[in-house]
Amino acid sequence: MIVVNARFLTQSTTGIQRFATEIARELLRLRADVVLAVPRGPIDPRGLDETRIVRVGRLAGHAWEQIDLPLFARRRGAVVLGLASTGPVWYRPQVSTHHDVTWLRHPDSFGRRFRAVYGLIVPRLIDHSERLLTVSAFSRGEIAAHFGISPEKLTIVPNAADARFRPADDDAPRATERYLLAVSSPNAHKNFARMIDGFRRFSRAHPDVELRVVGSQTRSFARQEYDASDARVRFLGRVDDAALAELYRGALAFVFPSLYEGFGIPPLEAQQCGCPVIAARAASLPEVLGDSALFVDPYDVGDLAAAMARIVDDDGLRARLSDEGLRNARRFSWRTSAERVSRVLDDVVAETAPRSREPHRVGL
Repeated sequence: MIVVNARFLTQSTTGIQRFATEIARELLRLRADVVLAVPRGPIDPRGLDETRIVRVGRLAGHAWEQIDLPLFARRRGAVVLGLASTGPVWYRPQVSTHHDVTWLRHPDSFGRRFRAVYGLIVPRLIDHSERLLTVSAFSRGEIAAHFGISPEKLTIVPNAADARFRPADDDAPRATERYLLAVSSPNAHKNFARMIDGFRRFSRAHPDVELRVVGSQTRSFARQEYDASDARVRFLGRVDDAALAELYRGALAFVFPSLYEGFGIPPLEAQQCGCPVIAARAASLPEVLGDSALFVDPYDVGDLAAAMARIVDDDGLRARLSDEGLRNARRFSWRTSAERVSRVLDDVVAETAPRSREPHRVGL
């Protein structure tokens, strides 16, 4: 049996929870031996097969992960699969996922309690996992270097964009408002302060263009404050996927100036909607986006402003980046990524279970 640590269904959806949800969704379709274990109490099933969600124990949060979850898995002789960075530190056999080490590279983006919990859990979880998953070659190198492990222990399982993010229908009305779009939690490493400064420089010659910012901070992150006095910078908060897809489709371009990303799902979502992308030449973004984006120096406000002006003023550039972005987004698939996870699980089952036990595959 494979027991997925599905505590992510009790959390708000950010990039990590999106990855966990979509990989779990595909694994349920691929394998008959997978169940999702969750704490008792309210959850958001996110369209997952609720007949395979099992409520376990009486605790919550990290205590549930360290006590109730491993007890449940141990009684069933199961492999535990963690998809969201934390898990039972002493349980074996286990496969755990580590998306990046942003909390180490940019500690100013995170609260003290978050850093302390990760500092206790993550090194021990890495030590006690049979296999490790991560989302990019960049993150594999960062994790291996920091924790002193072989990169061969880490399997790359890329993110993807949901099928709900797609270009506008040919007969759909075109947006009449002119705006640039940014999507992220506004934490220090997301580089929003420089982006806003760059936009204000850009807007001196483009007063008819707005900057719309989607997202909000969670309790895990250190609070960042920005000057919201400019009426052309609109903070929209959280929106659902349908509204987000419409924003991508209507935007002149998507701006992603982040200093550090293990992968970065929002640029792929934008590309899959046909929206051209401006991205930081930093961390994993050149790996994920290849030649399909207009790259900038994320520390250079002038470069950010110039890129905004270039993409807004050049219809041909926007059309080319839209086409290249659509091609780039097709490189990634939740099903393909889940198949990689399934093969890792088969390897761990074969190494830890009796020889007579066969892998449980459906549709592979």
